[in-house]
Amino acid sequence: MKNKTNIVLIGLMGAGKTTVGKRLSALLGMAFTDCDENIERSFGKISDLFLKGEQHFRDLESRIVKSLSMLDNIIISTGGGVVLRPENMEALRKKGVVFYLKRPVEDIIKTVDLADRPLVRDNPEKLYKILEEREPLYMKYSDHIVDASDVKNAVMSIKSIWDKIS
Repeated sequence: MKNKTNIVLIGLMGAGKTTVGKRLSALLGMAFTDCDENIERSFGKISDLFLKGEQHFRDLESRIVKSLSMLDNIIISTGGGVVLRPENMEALRKKGVVFYLKRPVEDIIKTVDLADRPLVRDNPEKLYKILEEREPLYMKYSDHIVDASDVKNAVMSIKSIWDKIS
């Protein structure tokens, strides 16, 4: 994995990808970027983009993923649905070691404001169904699975793995 210079964080919305990514960035001295923030900067609010349909949003997400995946020495926090398109993961895995941040749905529902999450804002219980659909993909595309129940432990786990392989 010596030729892989990026850390890619995947997992369910609210799993802590952005928080963990920012802390890792400070700890490892690597740049950090968030796919969703890049989408919003380039195309507008995600909730507005979803008004044109999920397919439209996924097309824009794929464009951003493609450009971010070409960067080096960066930590990339992805959107929860990035795994739905194999071409996204193919691009991210070229230079990236993929970490699946796994966090119990119950914790996410209790601690995360889901109001700006178009797929679940009307019914947080939908998260269980989304996880059921995506978990096999998270498992398939991840190089490492990290318990994200505790942010500090997740950061230290990823750092420990990264130190061994980079």
